[in-house]
Amino acid sequence: MDSIVVGIDVAKDRLDVAPSGEVFVVERNAGGLELLVQRLKPLAPSLVVLEATGGFETVAAAALAAAGLPVVVVNPAQVRAFAKAIGQRAKTDAIDAAVIAHFAEATKPEPRPLADEATRLFADLVARRRQIVEMIGAERQREKRATTRIKKSIARLIKALEKELASVNSDIDDAVRGSPAWRDKEDLLASVPGIGPIIARTLIADLPELGSLDRKKIAALAGLAPFTRQSGQWQGRSFIGGGRGSVRTALFMGAMAARRHNPILKAFFGRLVAAGKPKMVALIAVARKLLTILNAVLRDQKPWQTA
Repeated sequence: MDSIVVGIDVAKDRLDVAPSGEVFVVERNAGGLELLVQRLKPLAPSLVVLEATGGFETVAAAALAAAGLPVVVVNPAQVRAFAKAIGQRAKTDAIDAAVIAHFAEATKPEPRPLADEATRLFADLVARRRQIVEMIGAERQREKRATTRIKKSIARLIKALEKELASVNSDIDDAVRGSPAWRDKEDLLASVPGIGPIIARTLIADLPELGSLDRKKIAALAGLAPFTRQSGQWQGRSFIGGGRGSVRTALFMGAMAARRHNPILKAFFGRLVAAGKPKMVALIAVARKLLTILNAVLRDQKPWQTA
């Protein structure tokens, strides 16, 4: 008997569900999720796949995982590319659900445990901090070319945003202090020169797999795994991309600090530049090596040591 893969297209108010060629619809509320679990459990699916849809998928994924169903949330851009590759040009919610199931059958994504409620809240706080910092940066850019009257408005808004940033920072500090496991993780990560509290907390929130996967898989999750483009005699260049943008940004910040203050990574960066590598290529390599070090630190539960 073939294993059953279920694709679910998530909308604000409904879920289109495609198990084994049929499609049914449930509402995206408590009653609808209960009905969804009741219909899927007897099928014993090998995989239930949802697209990441602006956070609307979170409650559905949590309900399915709590019921013991193997859930995975996939990147919608990959599903769209897959649909184009198989010539699926029509687009409805029911078709999308079937395409998601077909995508999962072809690629076999690996289910991973979902974060618990406390970890999701911590990730939300870290994400909110990042949004506020970006808003402050955008307002400061506008301030440079604004008139006197508009500058006053911008100044008031920046003041309010900085107050909110302080409040979110306090909430993040409380969350870390209230969790011995997170506090220990932060201390281990911050033992590596180049990693400060903000980077450490971003990694804890947005890369919970750190320390539990091998270096190739963790690099792929962070978007730091190189891929090469070539065809026949044409030799392309290697690129990085995909993965979790917030994690990659944090690691680049850490790499820029580590190339100056971390003795091993400073020497590593210098060797690459001396060998003729462009500085940006060398910096990417430092970020990837830094991630490998951090992964090993959490895996072994031992702080950084230079020797």
